[in-house]
Amino acid sequence: MKRYMGKRILFSIFSLLVVVATVMLLVFSLIKRSVIFQMDDTWNKKSSNDRSIYEYTMYSKYGYLDYVDYTTFLKNKYEPLYGSEYTKNADYKADKDAIQNENTYLENASVQEFIEQSEKKGYDINYLTPARSKSGKVKSGGNGYLIAVHEKSVFLRLWDYITHLFTVETTRDVTDPALTERYIRVEKDPYSGFYAVVGSGTTHKYLLYVNGRFPFIHQNFIHLNLGTSYTKYRGQEITQVINRPTGDQKKTRSQYPAQIGTDQYVDTAIDFHTLTYNYNPRTNTEMKQFPDQYTSYTYQYSGLSMLENSFVTGLIATLIAYLLGLPLGILMARHKDGILDKIGNGYIIFIMAVPSLAYIFLFATIGTTLFGLPYKFANAQVKVLAYFLPVISLSLPQVGSLMKWMRRYMIDQMNSDYVKFARAEGLSESEIFRKHISPNAMIYLVHGIPANILGCLTGAIITERVYALPGVGNLLTTAINGHDNGIIVAMTMFYTLLSIISIILGDLLLAKYDPRISLISSKGGGR
Repeated sequence: MKRYMGKRILFSIFSLLVVVATVMLLVFSLIKRSVIFQMDDTWNKKSSNDRSIYEYTMYSKYGYLDYVDYTTFLKNKYEPLYGSEYTKNADYKADKDAIQNENTYLENASVQEFIEQSEKKGYDINYLTPARSKSGKVKSGGNGYLIAVHEKSVFLRLWDYITHLFTVETTRDVTDPALTERYIRVEKDPYSGFYAVVGSGTTHKYLLYVNGRFPFIHQNFIHLNLGTSYTKYRGQEITQVINRPTGDQKKTRSQYPAQIGTDQYVDTAIDFHTLTYNYNPRTNTEMKQFPDQYTSYTYQYSGLSMLENSFVTGLIATLIAYLLGLPLGILMARHKDGILDKIGNGYIIFIMAVPSLAYIFLFATIGTTLFGLPYKFANAQVKVLAYFLPVISLSLPQVGSLMKWMRRYMIDQMNSDYVKFARAEGLSESEIFRKHISPNAMIYLVHGIPANILGCLTGAIITERVYALPGVGNLLTTAINGHDNGIIVAMTMFYTLLSIISIILGDLLLAKYDPRISLISSKGGGR
């Protein structure tokens, strides 16, 4: 088992790296980088050299390259010497203005120092000549710039991505020298009534805690850094995008941390489990509310996050599919060529032949017309009802697929020698189906159970788009259309990781279910 798992994990990591590297090659190397500005209003408003500098800034954020601006170099040089008033220094002004003369800028000592340092690091020097009108006056947005640029290779980009994929909070995260007490310990959580792991010196106050929100146990200790969105969500981390709850703020009767144990209560939407360290001095109000510098927070919302919406919808649909599909498939096999089998086959042919978009609109029409179910998620007065149509649209095709395969595998088993032997032994048809045929037919379906469950996390692209369900299914297609490279790479990593995990879990479940299959290698080989 250990050897099998070791090999599986190694091959999985290799496969993951290959997939992510391939996507990065396609996104960052084979597609023109300028496409990211197609829907960028800021880019359209800029002109000349200012537009070029904006492009370099965005290319750096998107991960195409690293670049250093000469002005930033001057800031790092003069600010330690003259403090926050360094911009008023005559030497600084002279060095800054030097690059506005394309004929003499190379004679400036600071320019030479900047070029020398940058070239030692492997950067290429790029000088943007001031854009002037015929009168010699610099045009709007045409100031001269001196920058050092280093293009990132796919392998360097992949290395940076993988090495920063996971981060762990420690008591050294907070760099404030005024913080002297640093610890990670278990304390009674006044907001849940359970125990929680809390920290001081860590970024978050609560590292591991329990509350009433799915999946009930939460942590801020280990962070998955999938990247940042710069096109659609403008600088937001992708993990926050897919995990941020939707809906209206949800107020509860609670107390501020400094008021615990008193009779002071407030109706607030603050989620005190999200407290993070704030370097700014506390105000008088904050001193009354918080006992320390952990004063930054986020709010509670009534709705589910993108990931929760997709998972809940997909999980319910999957459960319905198994609860209906397997028994119906068994009945079809037991009454082969009967009326029930013919009706079942008719449904299977219909659900497999009709395009998914067509039957989704069919179910939507029936649901809204006959049962008054809400069509769009945002228009639902009762949010629970908004999940009915997406769940039905997802579950019915799965029901047809499970019916088809369960029927086929059971019919295959019905013609096996062990079934004939069981009949000769005098076992009833019910016993043969219940104890022998059904369990053996399930062997072929067991392996796919983890994939179907974990696949709920990926969402359903067409279903979520038709019903405007705020899930992750539509995230990848939106990112591709908007050239949001961060989300494209992150979702590829996410989907690939789920696929790998589902395959491993499927193998383990199959080995547990079928005694003939062993994951322990032997000298003579194993099945």
